Amino acid sequence: MMCKFFSLFSICFFINLHAQELNCKVIVNYDKVTNVNSQVFKTLESSLTEFVNKTSWTEKAYKDNEKINCSMFITINSSDSNNFDASIQVQCSRPVYNSSFTTPLLNINDKDFAFQYTEFQSLFYNPNSFDSNLISTIAYYCYIIIGVDAETFALDSGADYFVSAQGIVNLASATGGKGWAQSDKPENRYYLVSDLLSTTFKPYREAMFQYHFNGMDSMSKDLKRSKEEIITSINTLSSLQSVRPNAYLTRVFFDAKSDEILSIFSGGPNIDIEGLVDKLSRLSPLNSSKWMNIKF
Repeated sequence: MMCKFFSLFSICFFINLHAQELNCKVIVNYDKVTNVNSQVFKTLESSLTEFVNKTSWTEKAYKDNEKINCSMFITINSSDSNNFDASIQVQCSRPVYNSSFTTPLLNINDKDFAFQYTEFQSLFYNPNSFDSNLISTIAYYCYIIIGVDAETFALDSGADYFVSAQGIVNLASATGGKGWAQSDKPENRYYLVSDLLSTTFKPYREAMFQYHFNGMDSMSKDLKRSKEEIITSINTLSSLQSVRPNAYLTRVFFDAKSDEILSIFSGGPNIDIEGLVDKLSRLSPLNSSKWMNIKF
């Protein structure tokens, strides 16, 4: 009896120890495709939802309220038999300490997502092999999400997850598929994780920590101080501009944060924001129209 109890306890402990990390909503949009039975996409959506949310991506235990909220929006552009050409938009957010608000961390639109899929095929991630472009791409972004989320709580705490994502890149790049190779365009999966691990791009990770842990998480305690910390994070990111102008990670930062930054600096309490609009316009010229709406 004691042995059975111990075995049951061990199983429960193991399950808790390896609790899943993500609370991910997966949507597969197939409006552009008319030559395939729509049921295959519904099955794909269901299978990916289970794959992402029930795979244990790390060794850490996550409580239900600690799971990372994220989404993967897959748009099928065309199909040929079991071959699909698609794009995937990956977003994630985290709660702001002591508030009911969430803050966006990532908003990446990857347009080089081609994969093969047969309805009801099993989806299983093996870190030591390349099994399919579908599994590798989804697993890659799971690790990117977990790593970026970790960086907002403690500097360099996402490194292990970025290394796991880089391992996926190393295996996938040998296949010649789009998005994985150094020889592809400079804003792809290869460069994203390479930059996240590079000491050259450490200001991005520092800015993410300052912005969220020092800035957003202190808003309930001292709103003025939190806004000043967010300006500090923007100054930190600005130091990257002189070394790597128009860096991919700078764009990744503002693709996620531009609307929030506008909201933060469009209301009280008033603080010294001299030069902020000019700095933001240099860092992210595509959002210049937003920056001009920041209230002085």
